[in-house]
Amino acid sequence: MKLKHILIFGVILMMIQWSHAQAKKPTIMVVPSDNWCITNGFVLEFDNQGTTETIPDYKRAFQENSDLLLVVSKINGLMADRGFPLKNMESEIKSIAQVTALDAMRSSKSSGDTAANSPVDQLLNQSKADIIIQMTWSVNKVGPDSSITFNLQGLDAYSNKQIATAAGTGAPSFSVELPVLLEEAVLSYIAPFADRLQSHFDDLFENGREVSITIKRWGDWDHDLESYFGSNDEELGLLIEDWMAEHTVNGRFNTKDATENMMIFDQVRIPLYYDRNGRQSAMDTRRFASLLSKYLKSAPYNIENKITTRGLGEATIYLGSK
Repeated sequence: MKLKHILIFGVILMMIQWSHAQAKKPTIMVVPSDNWCITNGFVLEFDNQGTTETIPDYKRAFQENSDLLLVVSKINGLMADRGFPLKNMESEIKSIAQVTALDAMRSSKSSGDTAANSPVDQLLNQSKADIIIQMTWSVNKVGPDSSITFNLQGLDAYSNKQIATAAGTGAPSFSVELPVLLEEAVLSYIAPFADRLQSHFDDLFENGREVSITIKRWGDWDHDLESYFGSNDEELGLLIEDWMAEHTVNGRFNTKDATENMMIFDQVRIPLYYDRNGRQSAMDTRRFASLLSKYLKSAPYNIENKITTRGLGEATIYLGSK
């Protein structure tokens, strides 16, 4: 009997270990922080509907700064050792450059303008990483010794909320190789940092990804969010809230603001995946908003509408026309 119990315990232990090994991990992408890019002069400006914005120039940073390649490669390696799927930022930038070149060849029929899009939004939309790791570092020199001060910030790519952080200064070393200094400095912090990233992703898996959905009406639309629709003659805003309660994970969302012209929903928990032709595909904010869009377009509401997105985590539905 004792041998039997030992065998059963061993099987259970193996099953637990196997389940942990099979646990789905978040996809991550390591990026230099805005602070590092600005400090090192890797920035560019673009026009955002008449307002000039300054953002990191990631492409030039990777092309001109070899230290950045070494640092990103090292952090990628440390995270890969812990089983995290990676999106390589440099590869994503090259792919975006190809798409941008094609977009530049397309223009509006009426104005001749090309499509406007923030390079950061392009990067996030294409990579579809679950978590962004922002990296800042500096090398300290004291006599023959060198050390590195670093700051790792784990950000939810959809909500931009900080979910994990690790910061510190490594012990002085005779080594002058940046990857060696970085590994020595980060190694004692990386395990709890990775655990917090995984805990956040586990929460997303159970409770849904957090996004924001805004509803607006065009000024020339004959109705508003207080107009009555449906067989039960209910206000449109309440009908939309009922839909949100039914389709969010565990009915979790918050109506941040509601008027006759606009509704803002934040802390909207959407499923990570949806069934598509018998297989699971990743759910994003646009896909979720399109479900609400189809609901409003269908009978008995028949409300024509248009969806726009900003980054990964925000979508706006305009009611009244395309």
